[in-house]
Amino acid sequence: MNRVLLKYLKDALQGQLPGFTAHSKMLPPGRRLKTREDELASVKQSSVLLLLYPEGEKIFTCLTRRPSTMTFHPGQISFPGGKVEKEDLSAEMTALREAREEIGIDTSAVRIIGKLSDLYVEVSRFSIQSYVAWADQKPEFNVNTGEVEELILFPLSDFVGNEIISETVLDTVTGPLLIKYYPFNGEIIWGATAMILSELIEILKKH
Repeated sequence: MNRVLLKYLKDALQGQLPGFTAHSKMLPPGRRLKTREDELASVKQSSVLLLLYPEGEKIFTCLTRRPSTMTFHPGQISFPGGKVEKEDLSAEMTALREAREEIGIDTSAVRIIGKLSDLYVEVSRFSIQSYVAWADQKPEFNVNTGEVEELILFPLSDFVGNEIISETVLDTVTGPLLIKYYPFNGEIIWGATAMILSELIEILKKH
């Protein structure tokens, strides 16, 4: 079963991706997905890792809660990842390095199977490259508490079968905002994380 899913994902990630449509579904109001010409010079490059692994009959991915001390998006739920640094040979290397640093996984035991659509986050001017990786079994996690407040293991297959989207008003850096989010164990998964998840869910729905 997992071999079939893996082959499907590899093929699907090489094809036409539902990025704009999927991102728009979870886009906060008043935000945009396209960069303006005058913003291009100030856009910062970052990448994240969507690590998939099987456990029982389900497929999980790893999310983290950012510490409240972080400069960007404090306390929010995100994927392991961060800014592309000068020493990184590629954005893919950034995603793997950050996952190793944040959640302590052995990155030699996972393999990158493809990449989702790039996502521009207007409020922080980050362009996010999202790499999908696969582990044959649940990794051993060693969370770096300096960078991660909590590890959240998200049952992706549950949302593929029954995609629940809720709405709420949040206080944000730009004021109160009515947002769409994925509810999970009392958590609010919204913003860029929800938009990235939305694209992967849309791809998996067609499997």
